[in-house]
Amino acid sequence: MNMVELRHISKRFGPVQALADVSILLEGGQTHVLLGENGAGKTTLMRILYGMMRPDRGTIWIDNKEVQFKHNRDAIACGIGMVHQHFMLVENMTVYENIAVGFEDEKGLALDKHKMLHKITCLAEKLRFSIDPLAMVRDLTVGEKQRIEILKTIYRHSKIIILDEPTAVLTPQEAEVLFDMIQILKEQGTSIVMITHKLKECLKIADRISVMRDGRMVAANMENKDLTPQELARQMVGRNIPLNDTRRSQVISEEIAVKVENLNYTVGGKKVLDNIHFHIAKGEILGVVGVEGNGQRELQEVLSGNLQPDTMELQLYGERVRGDTRAMIDRGIALVPEDRLSAGLVPSLDICENVVLGYHRAGKFATGFGLLRLKQWKQFAREAMEQFAVKASSIHVPIGSLSGGNQQKVILARVLSRKPRFAIFAQPTRGVDIGAIHNIHSRIFEYRDMGSAALVISADLDEVRALADHLIVMYEGKIVADGKSDDFTELELGMLMLSGRREKEGF
Repeated sequence: MNMVELRHISKRFGPVQALADVSILLEGGQTHVLLGENGAGKTTLMRILYGMMRPDRGTIWIDNKEVQFKHNRDAIACGIGMVHQHFMLVENMTVYENIAVGFEDEKGLALDKHKMLHKITCLAEKLRFSIDPLAMVRDLTVGEKQRIEILKTIYRHSKIIILDEPTAVLTPQEAEVLFDMIQILKEQGTSIVMITHKLKECLKIADRISVMRDGRMVAANMENKDLTPQELARQMVGRNIPLNDTRRSQVISEEIAVKVENLNYTVGGKKVLDNIHFHIAKGEILGVVGVEGNGQRELQEVLSGNLQPDTMELQLYGERVRGDTRAMIDRGIALVPEDRLSAGLVPSLDICENVVLGYHRAGKFATGFGLLRLKQWKQFAREAMEQFAVKASSIHVPIGSLSGGNQQKVILARVLSRKPRFAIFAQPTRGVDIGAIHNIHSRIFEYRDMGSAALVISADLDEVRALADHLIVMYEGKIVADGKSDDFTELELGMLMLSGRREKEGF
């Protein structure tokens, strides 16, 4: 029996047509992967199914009966659950409190803590994992938090579970645990809808695949048979693009461009960065691998001057460098921040203003008396838009109205056009679609191939392995492994990220 059908769904936000006549069929006991670039409409469509918003036109059918959702509680009552990309858990509450909140008055469980704990434990066992219902959520790993989110949907009797970018912050091992859980849920008759842009995992887990582009369904309900990553990528972006573009450096020099020694940073008595040391040669990309929260963010902030460490010896081409953000920029250190909207851009300003942000005092853009050279600003902005393929009608378009990929291109244009001596790329393609990813990676390779030194920090393991010539693995603020990218297997990196050891038994 068909479990869910969305028929002719349309949704508009002001002048933007987010969904245009979209239909999709979700069958029982199957995993249906929804593919598409950012802005294609995937999450909007699933939020409509989850009752978070209402369509302008179209209908929702469950088990061949039309339903209408005014609130997500209506969708939950119909057996639909959703696990968002950013978890909806309260960190200072226990596991059972997060799972049961809002459903305490369920028949047979009214204010009965013992029954709640027992039910949660039994449900976890059916999914073949163990969890302490009394554990604090803040003490759990990322993978465990995701399992709690899934457990919460099962607790609420969901038979259709929507997973929004579920592997975005997981290690390979954690992703495998997730896939095992999905298989168990399917065997129990649950339907899974997974939103993702990762083609490899899509083909691994999907029974059926649908592809969206520009708010329309371009390929619906395809069986996962004889499909290739190249074909799916072409359907997503409307053109052929290279995949898994790995280019190891041919210009690595013996000259050390960046040298970091004795880097320590403490917060509240806890060492967040513990005796960090590494070096990067001219013409080399160093990649930083690790589960988020193991010191990567503090590393980029210290190296860019945004944080002052307890101790650090930083040398740039043999010269000692220290100081705040302005001093680092003046010495040729540039940062592409991980959060582009809060740390890299001012959404209310236009492209022209954002593309010179931080460099507006330079002689090219201002006189010695502090007067702005607006003509030069505009010329630079036009050249940057063309060179970095920023899609916008003019340089005066507000940056906040651009897609994530185009916003990131503006930041790259600002940073790389200044030809920095050392560039830090933090999460360079987070929230960016597959077409823009290829463009951004190409820019990073071009920068390296000019003989420059780069540091890449990313939660996407495939991305770091593709970009980096050399890798370091961070665990609990320490570097636990250091070597050439091609010398590590994905399994080894995953184990290092999870435990700080190459194997369960140790090195």
